[in-house]
Amino acid sequence: MGELTHFNQEGRARMVDVSHKAETARVAVARGEIRMKPETLQLIKNKSLAKGDVLAVSQVAAIMGAKKTPDIIPMCHPLLLSGIDVSFEINEAESKVEIQATVKNTGQTGVEMEALTAVSVAALTIYDMCKAVEKSMVISDIYLVSKSGGKSGEYRREQKP
Repeated sequence: MGELTHFNQEGRARMVDVSHKAETARVAVARGEIRMKPETLQLIKNKSLAKGDVLAVSQVAAIMGAKKTPDIIPMCHPLLLSGIDVSFEINEAESKVEIQATVKNTGQTGVEMEALTAVSVAALTIYDMCKAVEKSMVISDIYLVSKSGGKSGEYRREQKP
């Protein structure tokens, strides 16, 4: 395990100085899910909720969330993101929507937080758009699947949490 880098010598929070790092191509993939009643899932699938196409709105929200990550996570660097892709899989057998976000850039620091934020915002948007018909939805298992680039190199999660 590495050391915690977001603290200065006095133990106070700081934004890590990345000015000495080389720019490299970086990619991060994150996943998560939101479980719900089968009836709610069918409303999403059939695009029949009064607020509109839940997954289309959630996709745009996820992209916006990734771009706004440094505005809500205090020690994240503002980054020039070069690509954000968000996809959804409706899993009827388990009555859930599975969310995946892939974020790319070329820079001095990684995009893991942006990918995780995209998934989180997507799930929260689904909840927001469906809460009128179900308040018992559960957002869970948001995790980093993989990352590449930078000094620490490749990371790939071996199994789902």
